[in-house]
Order: sequence, then C-alpha cells, then structure tokens
Amino acid sequence: MDTSKPGNIEHLIEIMALLRDPEKGCPWDVEQTFASIAPHTIEEAYEVADAIEQNDMAALTDELGDLLLQVVFHARMAEEDGIFSFDDVAGAICDKLVRRHPHVFSDTEIKTAEAQTSAWEEQKAQERQAKSGNDTPPSALDGVTIGLPALMRALKLQKRAARVGFDWHEAADVLDKFAEEIAEMEDEMENNGSPERLEDELGDLLFTCVNLARKLGIDPEVALRKGNAKFERRFKGVEALLAKDGKTPVESDLEEMDALWAIAKKQV
Repeated sequence: MDTSKPGNIEHLIEIMALLRDPEKGCPWDVEQTFASIAPHTIEEAYEVADAIEQNDMAALTDELGDLLLQVVFHARMAEEDGIFSFDDVAGAICDKLVRRHPHVFSDTEIKTAEAQTSAWEEQKAQERQAKSGNDTPPSALDGVTIGLPALMRALKLQKRAARVGFDWHEAADVLDKFAEEIAEMEDEMENNGSPERLEDELGDLLFTCVNLARKLGIDPEVALRKGNAKFERRFKGVEALLAKDGKTPVESDLEEMDALWAIAKKQV
C-alpha cells in the first residue's frame, strides 16, 4: 500500500486494517482491545477541547485527526469480530441526524433553537424507551452515561431534572443551598465525621457548585479548566519570584509563598 497518497477516509481505514494485520501489522496495535483503547479515545476528546480553548487551529486539525483515528480503530476491531464496520457507524449517525431533524429533512416546522432542543430531547426519550424494551415508565434521567466525568454527569443530570420542572427559580436560590451544604460540611469536620460522611458532604457541595454554574449559564468544566490554568500561572509566578532569591518552594514556607502569591496575582 502506498502511504504517500493524500489522506482520506478510505485511506485511513486501509491504514488501520494494515496496522491491525496479525502478520504484517504493528504489535502494539494488534494487541489492543475496545477496553484498552477507550482511555485514549477519552484523552483525544479532551485534547480537541484543549486546542479549541487555546484557539489553536493547527493543533485542532491535528487533534481532530487523532480523534477520528479512535473511531476508525474501534470500528476496525468490531469489523474483525463481525460486529459492525466503519460504514455502519457512519450510517447509524446519518440515520440518527435525519431522524432527529424532521424540520430539515421532512415537513415538520421548528422555528427556534429552543423548540429544536425540546424536540430533540423528546425524540431521544422515545428512542431510549424503545431500546429499553419493557413497560417500565421512563425516567427523565435515563440515558445519562455513567462513565462520564463526574462534573459533566452532574450537569447533565441537573439539566434533565430541570426540563421536568425540578429546578431552582434563580441562581441566588442555589447560594442559599450552597451555604447550607457548607454548614453541614463544617459540622462534620467539627465533630470528626467519618471519611465516608465527609466524602458524602463534599459530594453534595460539589454537586451544588455545578448547580450554581448551570443557573449562571456557565459550563463548570470550562470554569474549572480556567481555574486550573490560573492556579498554574500564579504558582509558576511564585516559583519565579523565589528563584530570583535562589530558592525553591521546598526551601520556603507557607507564609513567604502566600506573600509572593499576592504579588503573582497582580502579574498573571
């Protein structure tokens, strides 16, 4: 196979098939499974998000390619087992997009993005009920993937509950709940609560933080990523200030570093 040809889907599928060939392929690629590749798939999705966050279009092109490779990799392993192929994957998403956009592909009329979101969710609910294959009444929370990162899953659960009316009226209402959760955490700490109780209260506190972000129209994942980046910049600023005196953090103390942190906050 001539790997110098311009890249396209068909070529990528051919390359993946060769990489997985038991005799001629790459030993690492050959020994992979759905389970072993899954963490790489998740990582590549986050790298796509990072490229978007950095507004780095060259990196985004590269990362989207890496993410596409993950889809092709999974499809190739499934095809080897006679389960499905890449064409089946593409066909399934084409069918789903047409099914969930009747206002585009049929005579149904949906005039606003809000109405489209409502129709989309109703269609998904019908699909989940059909998949369940039983008469159990569907839950508004059905289908929220358990394997999602906890922050993202909390947001999705809250949005689902909000669609059926289980929601705070205003963001300020969530602040009252936040204060309540902090008080409960303080009570557990003051009374030497068990690790399990502390974990439980902390989970409630984090869940309420996500609720507050949602009511403010802020993506908590994005907010935390920015908070992480801010902490990283400022801590590196502290390290740089210490380095001017020929010191490292381990040679300093909290009091000194806290004072330098105040300086770093003004610089970065």
